[in-house]
Amino acid sequence: MSVIAEFSVASEDFALHHSLTAAPEMVVEIEQVVATMEDRVMPYFWVTGGDQSKFEAAFRDDGTVTDVTAVDETEDAKLYRAQWTDNVETIVYAYVEIGATILDALGRNEGRKLRIRFDDREKLSEFREYCDVHGIVFELNQITEQEQPMASAQYDMTPKQRETLVKALEAGYYDVPQEVTMSELADELDISQQALSKRFHTGHRNLVKSTLTMSHPDDEESKT
Repeated sequence: MSVIAEFSVASEDFALHHSLTAAPEMVVEIEQVVATMEDRVMPYFWVTGGDQSKFEAAFRDDGTVTDVTAVDETEDAKLYRAQWTDNVETIVYAYVEIGATILDALGRNEGRKLRIRFDDREKLSEFREYCDVHGIVFELNQITEQEQPMASAQYDMTPKQRETLVKALEAGYYDVPQEVTMSELADELDISQQALSKRFHTGHRNLVKSTLTMSHPDDEESKT
């Protein structure tokens, strides 16, 4: 059974440490990590929160990345593609070495937070040994077993919440104009409107927290 582990990592043990030290107000959020044919790790990451020019200047002296390219830009953020250099030993290399999947990675000057999915607890143990060997210090905040479908677990939704949102989409609840009312959808799911409203509220809340922020709900309401 696969497991999802949440970690806090010291800044100096993670890539882009120099860049974030030079521009401490910036926030880096890894959107995707790609393992290339040459066993190199190529991250895509969003940078927000401050002086982009200062952050970009720091790239030139940052020994953890190379071939940095800006690939997209919004009003207050930039998306970059880069390569980790061979001489940097970071947790991201678990993507290649252990075969883990990085679900979320958020970097600030004061530290990093990651959520990583492993095939099983044995792979998680291999990862911890990998970190010990390379002197990477981290704090393991939480381990959860992935008993529900992958999409539900990744977005912190229960199976019932996922079923409700998918059913609402298929029935046209989100269309303009709506194809089905809340009352009709509740009847179709054989639940009360109050129960449906609560599933919508918690399901949407968990989905937004899991896709747009690094804060994940851990209260009882989120598991309803």
